[in-house]
Amino acid sequence: QVQLVESGGGLVQAGGSLRLSCVASGSIFNVHRMGWSRQAPGNQRELVARITFSGDTNYADSVKGRFTISRDNVKNTVYLQMNNVKPEDTAVYYCNALISSSSGSLQTYWGQGTQVTVSS
Repeated sequence: QVQLVESGGGLVQAGGSLRLSCVASGSIFNVHRMGWSRQAPGNQRELVARITFSGDTNYADSVKGRFTISRDNVKNTVYLQMNNVKPEDTAVYYCNALISSSSGSLQTYWGQGTQVTVSS
């Protein structure tokens, strides 16, 4: 069984910074692509950033230049450094990862989500 657990969410003032973390654990053979998505009330879930095993990244236009995604392949952990946050960044942030399990399956797993609230 595979689990993703996020941490680091909370309340931050506009212009401030926050760092999210997500650890993958369980019967893992290899963690491929990892990423972050977010969902604000009344909106669809949207991609924020993703990163390949080799470190190639891509970002939503709305966060380019403000957010940075990174990963530690030894720790099976992905990070999202959020700088110069804006009220419109308020959402539940979800970690996801494409994982090959020890049993041979390949599927995308999701974390339970962590709330980020940006006050103006």
